[in-house]
Amino acid sequence: MILRTAMLPLCFGKQQAFLLFVLQIVIMILMATLTTYGPEASIIPHKSHTESNDIRSKKDPLRIYPMYQDVHVMIWIGFGFLMTFLRRYGQSAIGLTFLVGAILVQVALLCDGVVHIKENGEALLSLQGLLSADIAVAAPLISMGALLGKTTYMQLVFMGIIELIVYTANKYIGEHLLMVVDAGDSMFVHAFGAYFGLAVSFVFGVREKPKEHHLEGPSYQSDIFAMIGTVFLWLFWPSFNSASLEGDNQQRAIINTLLSISASCVMAFATSAIVSKDNKFNMVHIQNSTLAGGVAIGTAAGMMCRPIGALAIGSLAGVLSVVGYKFLTPLIQKHLRIHDTCGVHNLHGMPGVLAGLFGALMAGIASEESYYYSLYAIFPARAPSSEAKLAEIRDDYNRISAGFDRTAGEQAAYQLLALLVTLGIAIVSGLITGLILRMTMFGSITEDQKFDDAVHWELEEEAHEQDTSKHVEGSTRANDQLPMGHM
Repeated sequence: MILRTAMLPLCFGKQQAFLLFVLQIVIMILMATLTTYGPEASIIPHKSHTESNDIRSKKDPLRIYPMYQDVHVMIWIGFGFLMTFLRRYGQSAIGLTFLVGAILVQVALLCDGVVHIKENGEALLSLQGLLSADIAVAAPLISMGALLGKTTYMQLVFMGIIELIVYTANKYIGEHLLMVVDAGDSMFVHAFGAYFGLAVSFVFGVREKPKEHHLEGPSYQSDIFAMIGTVFLWLFWPSFNSASLEGDNQQRAIINTLLSISASCVMAFATSAIVSKDNKFNMVHIQNSTLAGGVAIGTAAGMMCRPIGALAIGSLAGVLSVVGYKFLTPLIQKHLRIHDTCGVHNLHGMPGVLAGLFGALMAGIASEESYYYSLYAIFPARAPSSEAKLAEIRDDYNRISAGFDRTAGEQAAYQLLALLVTLGIAIVSGLITGLILRMTMFGSITEDQKFDDAVHWELEEEAHEQDTSKHVEGSTRANDQLPMGHM
C-alpha cells in the first residue's frame, strides 16, 4: 500500500518546535520581569479582611470565577470543536486551538498588564485579568477560523501574538479615549477578529487564487463533532456577554443574550430550510448562524433594549448570517480572493457590525428617565462634570465619577466612530500581518497539504498502515512487535 509521504521537511519541523521552546522561555522572562500577584491574590492583609461579610461578598473576586470558567469552556471546547467540521482536520482543529490558546492567554495577560502597569513597573495579576485575557484570546481564534487548514501552527501562533498587541491598543482607544460601551466585546473581539483574519486570508489569496479542495468538506461524523462546539458556545454565551458587568447590568446582559441567541437559533433554522435545496436544514448554517444572536446583542447587552429589542436583533442576525453563508461567501471568494474556511464573516463579522450599529442606536435613545442614575455608570462619558450635580447623584448612586457631559447623540456618534476605527485597524493590521506571515521562517502549506491533519500530526491509521506494510514486505522479521495500540 502506498503511504502518504511526510508533509513537512524534518529539519523545518524541528525549527518550528524549537521556536515554540524559545517563545515560551521569552514569555517566562517577561512574566518574571513585568508581573506579580494583585492585592486579591497577595498574602499581605487587606482592609477587606476587616469588612463585614456582606461587603466582602460583593467585592470578592471569586464571585466571577463561575463565569470565568464558562468563558474558559467556550474558548477551548466551544471554538475547538466548532472547527472540527473538516473531514480530515479534526485533530488540528482541537489540538491547535489548545496550543494557540495556551500560548496566547499568557500573551494576553502581558498585553493587559502593560496597559495597566503600576509606577513600580509591575503589572498586577488577578482573576479579573484572567477573564479579560480569555476574552482577548477569542479574537485570534476567530481569525484562525478564516485561515483554518491553510497555515502552519507557527503562522497561527505569531499571527495571534501580533493580533493581541493590536487588539489591546484598539480596545484601549475605544474604552479609554473614545469612552464607548461594548459590554460583550462584539466590536472589539468579534468584528475585529473576523476582519483581521479575512485581511490575512486576502494576502494569502493574492499570491494564489483560492480554489476548491477535495478535503475541504465535512463528513457525517465531523459535522456531529462540530455541533458539540456549537452547543457549548450557545449555552455559555450569556456568560461571555455579561462576565465583566455587575448588578442589574449583568442581569440584563444575561436575559438579553439568552433572548437574542434563542431568536437567532429559530430564525437560522427557518431561513436555512427556505434557502436550501428541498427545504432541508443545512448543517453549516445550524453550526454557525444559530450563534449569531449572541454576537449581535453583545455591544448593547447591558442596555435597556427591552426583551422585544433583544429578540428582534437576534432574529435579524440569524437571517443575515444564513444569507451570508448561502450567497455572500461564494461572491467574496470569487471576486476578492478571500477564502473564509469557517465563514467567520457570517458568524462574527456581519453580526459584530450589526452589534455596533445596534449599540449606537441604543446609546442614542438612552435617557435618565429610562436608566435613572445608572445611566452614568453604563455611559461614563455622559456623567456630568459639575461637582454640584455629581453630589446630588451620589446621594442615591455613589459609584458615579465625573464625565464629559456628553449628550445621547454624541455618545451614539462615538459608538459609531469606535466601530469604524475598529474595522480600519483590523483590516490594515491584518494586511500587514499577512505579509509578515509569508516569511519563510514561519513555514507555509502547499495546495496538496491543505486541510490535512497529516501536516502536523502522527496519525494512528497511517502508523498502522506503515506497520502492516513493513510486516508484509519483511516477512523474515516475524518476531518484531506491533505497537501497543494495535496489539
